[in-house]
Amino acid sequence: MQAQGASGDHDYLAREARARLEIDKQLAAAGWLVQDQETLNLGASPGVAVREFTLEKPHGRVDYLLFLDGQPAGVIEAKPEGTTLTEVEHQSGRYVAGLPDWMKAAVYPLPFIYESTGAETRFTNGYDPDARSRRVFTFHRPETLAEWLRQIAENAGTARLPRPAEIHAAPG
Repeated sequence: MQAQGASGDHDYLAREARARLEIDKQLAAAGWLVQDQETLNLGASPGVAVREFTLEKPHGRVDYLLFLDGQPAGVIEAKPEGTTLTEVEHQSGRYVAGLPDWMKAAVYPLPFIYESTGAETRFTNGYDPDARSRRVFTFHRPETLAEWLRQIAENAGTARLPRPAEIHAAPG
């Protein structure tokens, strides 16, 4: 039986908090340093995942903003276990274009988009010619995404690839 009202909201938040704990563990196992925005130190590791990062209005707050060598590169949208992740792709897709003006990215909009419950994770490379979310076993290592980011930046002028906002706006 599903809880209702304030109790239901509390249950949802508790389940999302459990998902975030599992996501933190998986990120750490993949080589990411997980930090809070208040204690941000982008030089502490080549791959830093920052929890609850505040974006420009109206983009809100992303659950995790991924940094590679100090530059933003992707986002993670955390949801409670049992959430159908393909139904929240539009939400995570909005975050890739919400960086604060002072922040510079090697590739913008950000190319790497994850949705995760901690039990299931989906990944989209927004610059892939066949960009769509795919189920992955776990989060990619920072060095893997850094290499893909380098390739995207090198090939930026050679072909018109779909941007993340276009991907998540497309029907079906």
